[in-house]
Amino acid sequence: MHLSYGTVRESPRKVIHAVRVHDQILDPHEADDLAARMRERLAHRGEPTAEVVIVQGSGKDTLRLFGAPYSVNRVRAAMFNAAVRWAPFEID
Repeated sequence: MHLSYGTVRESPRKVIHAVRVHDQILDPHEADDLAARMRERLAHRGEPTAEVVIVQGSGKDTLRLFGAPYSVNRVRAAMFNAAVRWAPFEID
């Protein structure tokens, strides 16, 4: 699975983590599993209550975001304003 990672600044001390899935469309339960793995990874880093949004698709017709509604809206707005810097990412 080809992934990239970015963050959206929520406040000076908090970010929303976004994981983008490329070249594949996940079922909702697969997106939930990926978010859970990411939250687990972040918890090991000291962020036990991290917000994670899964992004998949490439255009208006196929773009889907999974996560808490507030976080999804913040990530969608940041993507619209090109405020997310994506970097290659791998998860175990």
